[in-house]
Amino acid sequence: MKYALLVHQSQEQFENRNDKAAMAAGRAYGEALQAAGILVAGAGLDSPRTATTVAVRDGKRQVHDGPYAETKEFLAGFGIIDVPDLDAALEWAARHPAAGFAFIEVRPLLGDRFMIAPAKAA
Repeated sequence: MKYALLVHQSQEQFENRNDKAAMAAGRAYGEALQAAGILVAGAGLDSPRTATTVAVRDGKRQVHDGPYAETKEFLAGFGIIDVPDLDAALEWAARHPAAGFAFIEVRPLLGDRFMIAPAKAA
């Protein structure tokens, strides 16, 4: 089964995530996921200040700068893993270096399809 690991951090934690030790821990975690053969995809996200939210209401596109909702925590990054079951996904989420100070939401992907774009030619 494929699970999304969604990393939610406070604004303070989000703004301090370029700490060298935190970056090294994140790289080591990604390498462990790869070595285990369960990493499908993953990425950190830029600041919520760079977000643009799109909605369509009454057939008209509405665009708003910033994240959709006011919140005290931000979605800081995500990973997609392919593991046998929820217990395995929870074990990997607990190993995430941010789990000690942030929240890692574990959510199954909907359905059995996962789209990956083909690599672009250089």
